[in-house]
Amino acid sequence: MIEWFKSTEQPAIAQFIFAHGAGAGSDSDFMQHMAKLISEQGVDVGLFDFEYMQIAKQTNKRRPPERAPKLLIYYERVLTNAQPDLPLFIGGKSMGGRMASMLACSTEQSLSGVIAFGYPFHPPGKPEKLRTDHFADIVCPFLVLQGERDTFGTREELLTMKMPKQPLFTWLSDGDHSLKPRKKSGVTELQNRATAALSAVEFIKQQIEIR
Repeated sequence: MIEWFKSTEQPAIAQFIFAHGAGAGSDSDFMQHMAKLISEQGVDVGLFDFEYMQIAKQTNKRRPPERAPKLLIYYERVLTNAQPDLPLFIGGKSMGGRMASMLACSTEQSLSGVIAFGYPFHPPGKPEKLRTDHFADIVCPFLVLQGERDTFGTREELLTMKMPKQPLFTWLSDGDHSLKPRKKSGVTELQNRATAALSAVEFIKQQIEIR
């Protein structure tokens, strides 16, 4: 159920169970590369596919995501495979990050934090349709790693947006929804990914020290 990227530094300081976005599974370049980057800094990273993505791979046909309640039930099942002796962090890319933040409101698992890469604050072009109502119910620390140009929530928008509870933010220079910058920015996609991974690990270390 979980593909583990074991920390290259043993023993690991924590584990991060990392959910994919709506359109690409755990085998996407972003997911695999980010898991590798984070696992090289002392954290065991676990990847998995939601059931609809498993079926899509088996049939070689794209499928839309299931509705949130079904995704959350499956994510909860995945967490039963977490390592019992390590602090548990959950998160994801886009939809996966949203599901992780929603699960943090209801799970019986003891969570040390939530990390979202490119959180979908609203559908592109529809800033009035916010997906933040549950933020007030997230009981653990919440980090959002967001590209400055992300059409699901730009830096300019989010700096003035009123939310029930403000997450911590790390902004990726000129990044889009996948953290990819434009060539003219002078920053590369790999640099933004490395910055995001480092920020995620620093957040994990801070929460462990607070405990």
